Amino acid sequence: QVQVVESGGGLVQTGGSLRLSCTASGLSDDSTVMGWFRQIPGNKREGVALATRGGTDTICTASVKGRFTISRDNTKNTIHLQMNNLEPEDTAMYYCAAGRRYTCGSSAYEYWGQGTQVTVSS
Repeated sequence: QVQVVESGGGLVQTGGSLRLSCTASGLSDDSTVMGWFRQIPGNKREGVALATRGGTDTICTASVKGRFTISRDNTKNTIHLQMNNLEPEDTAMYYCAAGRRYTCGSSAYEYWGQGTQVTVSS
């Protein structure tokens, strides 16, 4: 049974930083991609960043380039999202996902966490 668990969300002021963590257990060897997605109520879930077991990573959302960094620890099936210089527009529920396809499209991912809320106050 696959479990995906996120942590690290919270309330922060504009310009502040947060670090999200996600650990996936029970993954098969072919579920090589893990990523972060975010969603605001009423909007589609959008890809934020991806990382593979092989060390490839991608920032999916142009607005976070230069501010967000994704990293992966393969020994623990864990990924982190370091978010710096946060803006009110980053406020969303952030979800971690795991799957087989390297894509920023959320529909391709099989396994999802419950989400962690990030709120940035102005």
